[in-house]
Amino acid sequence: MKIALLGYGTVGSGVVEVINSNKESIEKRAGKAIDIKYVLDLREFPGEAINELIVHDFSTILEDDEIEIVAEAMGGVEPAYTFAKSSLLKGKSYVTSNKELVALHGAELLEIARKNKVNFLFEASVGGGIPIIRPLNQSLTADEIYEITGILNGTTNFILTKMKNEGRSFESVLKEAQELGYAEKNPAADVEGYDACRKIAILASLAFGEHVSFEDIPTEGITQISSEDMIYAEKMNYVIKLLATCQKQDGSVFARVSPMMISKEHPLAMVNDVFNAIFVKGNVIGDVMFYGKGAGKLPTASAVVADIVDAAKHSGTNIITFWSREKIDLKDKDEVKVSYFIRVQDEDGLAENKVKEAFKEIQPVEALSREYAFITEVMTEGEFAKRLGKLSDLTIMSKVRTEK
Repeated sequence: MKIALLGYGTVGSGVVEVINSNKESIEKRAGKAIDIKYVLDLREFPGEAINELIVHDFSTILEDDEIEIVAEAMGGVEPAYTFAKSSLLKGKSYVTSNKELVALHGAELLEIARKNKVNFLFEASVGGGIPIIRPLNQSLTADEIYEITGILNGTTNFILTKMKNEGRSFESVLKEAQELGYAEKNPAADVEGYDACRKIAILASLAFGEHVSFEDIPTEGITQISSEDMIYAEKMNYVIKLLATCQKQDGSVFARVSPMMISKEHPLAMVNDVFNAIFVKGNVIGDVMFYGKGAGKLPTASAVVADIVDAAKHSGTNIITFWSREKIDLKDKDEVKVSYFIRVQDEDGLAENKVKEAFKEIQPVEALSREYAFITEVMTEGEFAKRLGKLSDLTIMSKVRTEK
């Protein structure tokens, strides 16, 4: 079986490495030989064996009837969307690690694949090397999934772990993450939560069978988390994690990405450094957790190659994936019930009375010098915003959602 690879960057070169290293076992599982015929890239690679496979024009791949599978490792919506759609319409299966593409156009591309009896596969788009798409689509189909919550971004998890363990500031650890290659020069996609948002949109769409738009998901990053917040969390036996969640609540679907204080007893509390984990709750199976390296060259490449093998095994047939193009209207965020940890400046010792007047039921927390800290009762986001507005004459130093 001849395949084409789009992009020879970090993940693309990893795909070649995985196929070459494990060629015998991969072909045994696929039931046929798998050969890379083309590699599409703008660059040349003089002196490297891969250079013989390099092409610069996608039409070379599209018009070659020998190519049955196109594997993409480029990122970005365009030209990936054009390449994916044209490949599927031409009767070629399409495998991708591109979360932006899948989050925006996944339902449409799955529909095109189904009509053309080929496959659109994207295991590597969420969780890197962690298998989660296939289990949701195959292993957990007997369950009614009612919640998926995960640590879906290794960069932010690395930063929060370092801040907790070493007492360092966000800015200091971010700089280290950039030096180690975990964070980009422009880290916004990670630290502002956009990467995790696209991933939970994909998982929610698969779990609930209809399209969840990432643009509708309330998203907060970790840029406002401080070393002082970490001290408070430790005092309360909590840890702070950037969690992406989708849940069925009162007959509707809710999704969110934000930092959360969770108990040290929570399974996700023990997931540290660049590792990711995805916690799934079903009405039959109960709680299931998937854990591993969520990014990196070889873990992501491994997931891409697994999809190539799956596409090869199902040549001429479509693997049914339930993801309708009909859009889910998410629950209004103001109606979602929450509890918050809040720190306010308290130079004159008058903060407590003002807080109790605004929030009534609170759980005071042992505070740092010249601060007052507390956890609110459970209430809706809308009610919380109203009550917080009554503290307009106080300086709010931080507010973090808590597990309660």
